[in-house]
Amino acid sequence: VQLVESGGGLVQPGGSLSLSCAASGFTISSGLMSWARQAPGKGREVVATITNTGTGPLYTRSVKGRFTISRDDARNTMYLQMNSLKSDDTAVYYCRADLHGRVYWGRGTQVTVSS
Repeated sequence: VQLVESGGGLVQPGGSLSLSCAASGFTISSGLMSWARQAPGKGREVVATITNTGTGPLYTRSVKGRFTISRDDARNTMYLQMNSLKSDDTAVYYCRADLHGRVYWGRGTQVTVSS
């Protein structure tokens, strides 16, 4: 199982950024896929989850209405569209897969929101 994030970078407050998570070694539709982030000096928190049960995506309160999680099963890739970015969104963003009772993580991509 391998998860590779991409799309991070520097963006001004109010701007947008799109992250991708390319998965290999498994089919993303068979697991629970999430985006998590870790800001400097803080713990890692899950910000968005997309299920494989037909229920809607889940978001933590701080990003709801600004972030959108999605996946492309044909490309075996998950995405996170981030709009109206704030300085508090600055963090390393990780892709997470919950698969058959095990948790897998990508290596992360840095997102910095600053003017």
